[in-house]
Formats: sequence, C-alpha cells, structure tokens
Amino acid sequence: MIKKEWLFYYTLGSFIRFSLMNSRYQDIISDRVEVSTALNSWKRVTEGVYLRNFGIDPYSGDLFHETPIGLVAFNLMQKFLTDWALKLLFILSDLMTAWFLAATARTYFTEVVKREEKEKSIHKSEESQNHQPPKLTKPPSMPHVAAVYLLNPFIILNCVGLTTTVFTNFLLSLALFSMINRSTFFSCLSIALLTIQGLYPMTLIVPATIYILQGKQEKERSFAIAKVVLIFFSFLTALFYISYHIVGSFSFLRSTIGFILTVPDLRPNIGLHWYFFTEMFEHFRWLFIASFQINVSFLYVVPLALKLRRDPMLLAFTYLAIAAIFKSYPSIGDIGFYMSLLPLWKHLFQHMQQVFIVGCFTLFCTAFAPTVWHLWIFSRSANANFYFGVTLAFAIAEIFLLTDIPFASVKREFALRHGTSLEIKGSRAKLLLE
Repeated sequence: MIKKEWLFYYTLGSFIRFSLMNSRYQDIISDRVEVSTALNSWKRVTEGVYLRNFGIDPYSGDLFHETPIGLVAFNLMQKFLTDWALKLLFILSDLMTAWFLAATARTYFTEVVKREEKEKSIHKSEESQNHQPPKLTKPPSMPHVAAVYLLNPFIILNCVGLTTTVFTNFLLSLALFSMINRSTFFSCLSIALLTIQGLYPMTLIVPATIYILQGKQEKERSFAIAKVVLIFFSFLTALFYISYHIVGSFSFLRSTIGFILTVPDLRPNIGLHWYFFTEMFEHFRWLFIASFQINVSFLYVVPLALKLRRDPMLLAFTYLAIAAIFKSYPSIGDIGFYMSLLPLWKHLFQHMQQVFIVGCFTLFCTAFAPTVWHLWIFSRSANANFYFGVTLAFAIAEIFLLTDIPFASVKREFALRHGTSLEIKGSRAKLLLE
C-alpha cells in the first residue's frame, strides 16, 4: 500500500511538472516576478554561461549572481544535457527533496515521541496528568509528507519556472536530513554550500550543532562545538578557494554575497526590500540596509536558539522562515519549502490559533498578486503601491504563521507539564496569544 502511495504521488507530481514545462505556460511562469528573481533566474544562468564560454567575465556586469561553482555546474548541464534531460533533472531534484523531507519527518516524529514521554515521566503529579494533550502514537506517513512538497503549488511553479531555487531546496533538505541524523560532515558541507550561495542559511549551523551535542557528556561538548566550527569553516574556506581558482579573482563576491547584502537591484518581487529602498533617500540607504540585514541575519539567532534549544528542528524551521520572508530577493520557491515542512508539526496544529487567517491571506494574496501586477504593468490602471500592498499582506500572513507554530510548541510543552485544565482563583484559565 505504501509503495502504491509513493508511486502515485511521485507520478502525479512528475506529470504535473513535465506537462507544464512543455506547455505554453512555461515561459509565462518563468517570467513571473514571484517565481524568478535576480538570484535564481534560469535566463540569467544561461547568459552567464554564454559569457564565460566566450571568454567574458560574467561577474563584470550586473547580470549573473550565481557562485563560480554553480557556474561550472550549470555549464556542464547545458553542455551535456538536452532540453528534455535538463527538465527531467529539475524534476528529479524535486523528487529527491521530497524523499529527504519525508525521511526527516519520520526521524523527527520518533524523537518527539521520546521527548514527550520523558517529559511526562518527569512531571508525574496528579494535576499534570489530568487533561493531557493527545498522546503521539502514529507517525506521519512518509508518502503523505512527500506529497505535501510535491503537490505544493508554490513548489510546482518554482520547478516549472526552471529556477535554481530547486537545487537550493535540495541542499536545504539534505542539510535537515543530515543534522537530524547527527552527520557532522554532510551537515557542515551542505550548509557551507548554501552559505556561499545564499548567505542566510549560515544560521542553520546553530541547530546542526545542537543536534550533534545531544547525547554527549558535558566534558565532550566543548570539543564537539570546536569540531563542528572547524569543519564548517574548513569547508567554507575550501569553497571560496575553489571559486577563486575558477574565476581567477574574488570579483564574484561583489555579485553574489555583496549583491545580497547591498540590494542594488530594485525590480519588484514578493519581498519587502524593493519598494522600501525605491522610496528611500539615498543618504539613509546604508543605515536601513544594515537594519534590514541585521534583522534577517543575526537579530533572532541567539534568542530563538535559547528558547528552542530542546527542539532544534523547529529552530531550523524558524530560521528558514525568517530568511524566506525578510531576505533580499525572495521567491515563492523559498516560501513553499518551509511551508512543506508543516507536516513535521502536525502535533501542534490543535494548539495553533491563526490557521484560518493565514490560509485566507495566503490564498487571496497568491491570487491578487498577478492581478495587480497586470493592472500596474499592462493596464496602467494601478501603481507600485497596489502591488506592494499585496506583498506586504502576504508577508504579514507568513509572519503570523511563523509566530503561531513556536507559540503552539510552547503551549504543548506547558500542557505536558501542567495539564490543559487549570484554574486560577476558582476560574478556568486559558493560554492565549495576544
């Protein structure tokens, strides 16, 4: 039965992607600003490879923003793969990502069950045993977890648009799978690759380190932390050296990490940077660039790590969501990836309060964005304020989701320790998010 489910979801996901890739809608989807950005557009990749093959430095202008390692990989793809084979490679990457996420969900659920059983054994008072939340017994079906990713509309459009975010999502799934299996080597390698490509995933080294430290003695932890840091920065240094060797200089830094940090391209996307910096006075620009980048990169790292240290996977999800919402050049592929992780927290759904609001906002904004874009660009009956209003509402919905899940985790932890039926001065108490 499980094999039939795997076959059905994989076949359906592949069929939808391949059909759209070979339809007239593929060009429309690949040109959508919600799908393709300056960082993940396949057209820019093609032009960058073309320039390199003609002996022109692709980083000399403002066109190509992939890493030199990516440049070599994409050059080999375009050289040895036909158009059909290239499309199949994108589909295969999505299928492998779905499998890694499903395997991660199965291992994570097993750990959650053990952690909650341990929590209940510690708090054995009669009061805490009353009105406990439902016990976790049945893990999420791996095919169903994979289906959430494979049939996610954002992920489908991301794959059909042939964006390089497909490969980024694959590396992210590999990083999550490696860290939950306590693999220091593959965790550090995948996160280093993501860091040199997109910078923001560097925060994943925190939950990876926490996973590796679990189960170690106190005297072993300092050595384990030093080992993780050493391996991670060794990989990062090696990747920078390889990139330097490919290009012959460090000019690529301005067009990759520098491009992400300074936000010079203000073409519209689903993020918040483009409109804000379009309206910004030039002499305030660097102040607010620093504010934006600190917000997405460093501001929440330590507080969240301290609060969610007992659940590193939820910590990783939170970091990914923050980056997807507030990064310089987000796309629906980034949003779709962390949304596909929601089955990992099905045990928290009963404690969530904002599901209806988030669902409605996400659905309406997804429909309104192309509509308002058409009114602005083609009909000339709207302006940038309309489109930014939709992206702002979309970001607010994602922030509601981002805050709801960690708070639901806190509420479940509270219920496990103290029960769900509490009275204060003779009246029934209720834990609410205000």
